[in-house]
Amino acid sequence: MSTRSPDTASLLSSTSTSRPTTFSAPRGAQIYTLDTFSSQAFIVKDFIESLTEASLPTQRKSLSSTTATATTTKQAFDPKPLIRTFEHTLARLRTLSEELESRENELAGSVRRAENQHNTNIQSRSQELERTVEAFHRLERTLDGDGDTGGNAAMQIGERLEELDRQRQRAQDAKFILQCWVEVSERGDLSALDDVRRMGGGEGKVRCAHIARQLLNISQRLDASASSANGTPQQTNGVNGHHNDEDDESPVRNKSRGTAHNPREIIEKFLEMLEKDLLKSFDDFYRRQNFPGMMETSLALRSFSSGQSVISLFVNQHQFFIDRAQLITEDLAMDASSWDDLADPDSAPPGVEPSLQSLLDEVKLVCQEESFIIKRAFPFHEEVLARFLQRVFQQSIQQKLEMVLNKADSISSLAFLRSLQSSRSYIAGLVEDLKQHGLTEHPEPASATTSAVLDQQLDELFVPYFTGSSYIEREKRNLGELFEGLLFKFQIYHSRRRKMQPSSYLGQLAARGGEYISNAREAYTKRLDTAELPARQKAMLLRIAGLHERGEHGGGVGAQGKEVDVTDEDGQLSLGTTKRMLKWLAEGVGRSLELAAGGGSETPREVRELLHLLVANVGEIYLETALDSLGDAAAAAEGAKGGEPDLSYLSELRGAVSVLGLTLTTIRMLLLPLAAGNLSVRRELEKYTTSFTERMEGKVDLILNRTLDASLAWSGKLLAGQKKTDFRPRDDGNLQLDRLQTPTCAALTGFLSKVHGKAVLALGGRDSVLEAFNLELAIGLRTLLLVHFRSFAVSQIGALTVSKDITKYIELLRGWELPEGVFGPSLEVLTEVANLFVISPEALRERLRGFGQGVVGMERGDLRAYVLRREDGGSVGVQAALGVL
Repeated sequence: MSTRSPDTASLLSSTSTSRPTTFSAPRGAQIYTLDTFSSQAFIVKDFIESLTEASLPTQRKSLSSTTATATTTKQAFDPKPLIRTFEHTLARLRTLSEELESRENELAGSVRRAENQHNTNIQSRSQELERTVEAFHRLERTLDGDGDTGGNAAMQIGERLEELDRQRQRAQDAKFILQCWVEVSERGDLSALDDVRRMGGGEGKVRCAHIARQLLNISQRLDASASSANGTPQQTNGVNGHHNDEDDESPVRNKSRGTAHNPREIIEKFLEMLEKDLLKSFDDFYRRQNFPGMMETSLALRSFSSGQSVISLFVNQHQFFIDRAQLITEDLAMDASSWDDLADPDSAPPGVEPSLQSLLDEVKLVCQEESFIIKRAFPFHEEVLARFLQRVFQQSIQQKLEMVLNKADSISSLAFLRSLQSSRSYIAGLVEDLKQHGLTEHPEPASATTSAVLDQQLDELFVPYFTGSSYIEREKRNLGELFEGLLFKFQIYHSRRRKMQPSSYLGQLAARGGEYISNAREAYTKRLDTAELPARQKAMLLRIAGLHERGEHGGGVGAQGKEVDVTDEDGQLSLGTTKRMLKWLAEGVGRSLELAAGGGSETPREVRELLHLLVANVGEIYLETALDSLGDAAAAAEGAKGGEPDLSYLSELRGAVSVLGLTLTTIRMLLLPLAAGNLSVRRELEKYTTSFTERMEGKVDLILNRTLDASLAWSGKLLAGQKKTDFRPRDDGNLQLDRLQTPTCAALTGFLSKVHGKAVLALGGRDSVLEAFNLELAIGLRTLLLVHFRSFAVSQIGALTVSKDITKYIELLRGWELPEGVFGPSLEVLTEVANLFVISPEALRERLRGFGQGVVGMERGDLRAYVLRREDGGSVGVQAALGVL
């Protein structure tokens, strides 16, 4: 036994070897069974102790009786009770062991018999399965057929059975229709059909509606046949052959004339009653959220006007439309500061209007929840969902959207455009969320039909705002008003500047242009004073124009004879102003792209309009006006008399070049790529941009050329002021060699250093233009110097002065970082000229003989004029050296 302890087993084995029978079983011995040793709490030690304790009480009694007589005498140990107890226990354990072995043998036999039976059953089932599979294969081969039998025959039999079933069903339907027709035509009722309606459930109601419509068709055909036979189509046998409306409208014909019941009207009333009953049942099921009942009822109503009545009932009574209809007059939730930010072009738009956002969020939840109901309540759920979405968009969303846009339009044009953009963006996000949710197809994306309905509703919401060119005209008008306000003082400044110019023919033309700008200014301020623009937009344009207070422009130019105060800073180009205008333009372009859903066929044309607007304002009104002003300043410097030319305008040229660069970068990086979809428009814009660029670069070149002419003209005047004694100083012993530089050289190098510094400041960052300017100036200076040193007699001491001046000029030119490969060799000419005055006649002969190697810009014959200006030019040595030439 599995629960037998090792000590118990040893006891059992000992009983098998020694079987004492000397002692009989003790009185009161315990009876042990197998349950005693199978317990989980059985312990051998405790069991032996209990046996020992059971045999001790008799011995203890004998000990207590002798204690009184001999307490000190030791009692001998008596083992007999223990031996009898253990002998009895061992005998019982041997009996239990035999019982246990007998039981184990019985159980083992039962297990063997069960296993044999199980194996027999398995073999039997396996054989039955094999027989079944074989029978199935034979049936399959038979159905597949060999020739014209088998499967083809089975298919033909099945099709024939189906056809017979359909014929049987049609026969039963025809029989029932005839019974109903007899009832309605003879008795004037439809009790049999009504029983089907009441007892047939959803399918019965569908069948009832179908049969009633067939009865109605029968009635219509019979009426038409009767009318045709009597020669009076669509008329009854009324008095004098005229059509009697009363005969068609009453359920029973006039009994005085003995006519039968009117089946057509009875059937129509039955159909009307059936439809109302079904609609009432559907409404009850909807209120109790009984979706199976709604499904059956809507299926029955499908045969009535294609289910339009039940769809209208479901949509029109929806709580969402009832609640929203009561709240349609609620005010918008956006505060005044947010509306101001919306109208401010320099502030970030605050986003979608909060009440519209709340509505759209609620629409999202309602559509997701109702799509679940629609899917379970209608077998034609896509049609119902489409009608529900149409109602949501065309009623709730459209009304709130119109309220938001009307309010924004009353603020400013920019507020309207920003509200239009944010609203469409949020509604488009709602549409995409609904598509991703799937609605009735959840968790799968929405079906193609539902997606098309959502896209159509989104487009129809914004059709009034994108008809024709209405949108791009709004954008152009908004940007034009902003640009005009920002350039208001700039235009006034330059109109006044033109008025101050001399009254030559060109001056008169400029004055006319200034008068035109002045008139435009007056029109602008008058327009601000009229009611054409909303009050907030007018205030915003006044702020942008720098007219913060009404008193600054006196209620409008001309109203009180006051002029707007402008400063020189108002007439200068500003990168900040340019960036503001380009930022406004970029916002408009981004808005156009977003509202055009990523760019459509009209995008290139809209880009063309915006590019022309940019060039007209930033390019022509702003940049070209400033370049014309700089050109006038350069012309004044070129024609200056009696003093050093004022080249301060060069500092403003840098701003003009930067504005031109930003404008061209915006055109090429932002606008032209958007016109790639239309090649003709793209070529037109590229040609237009190239023309504008060449015109602006031509004006910059004109300014630089006039600057060069003015610089070289003043350099020539400074050189003309050179004293003849500068190169023939007196040798009085007080001459300091370190101060041999002439005042003319100092003045000229100082002037040219300033010109170069201004050029670097104006053209810095455009190395090619700066290098070309410096090269032209250097070449002109070298030409002036070569002519200049040919005009003065030079003494031996004066030769040192000439060398000092030429060295100073060369140092100046080398500091301009001129291209060594182009101008570097030509500087050697000046060095050679200085050497012609310094070296001795003997060295001069060798110098002239070797001249021409590595010297650019002068022929050997040109050196004679310089050699003859030496103080010893008529000496024999010098003349002999000239003989080399």
